Amino acid sequence: MAKNVMVVDDSSSVRQVVSIALKSAGYDVIEASDGKDALAKLTGQKIHLIISDVNMPNMDGITFVKEVKKLPSYKFTPIIMLTTESQESKKQEGQAAGARAWVVKPFQPAQMLAAVSKLILP
Repeated sequence: MAKNVMVVDDSSSVRQVVSIALKSAGYDVIEASDGKDALAKLTGQKIHLIISDVNMPNMDGITFVKEVKKLPSYKFTPIIMLTTESQESKKQEGQAAGARAWVVKPFQPAQMLAAVSKLILP
């Protein structure tokens, strides 16, 4: 059975690049345009991993991670932040919220897939 990965980014081109990389590696992808959109799509289905941008309209990535961690079904879902932010303070804020990995844009799809395969639970 394919693993479900949710990609949350306000840039459709970034979502597209990430989705293509994930789909070519055999994952099913659910896309969301920001934190609010993503939360609306977390309807109880099994999500094996979430990849989220940090800077987004409506609800930023850090707030989104905090909200996800409040949901019993998704409390333990690993989250990778995919962002242009490389400041240590932002990384620490992300980790404190519950993010498990931090990938800085521009990223290599292979680098992101390596992080995904490490974090996705069988």
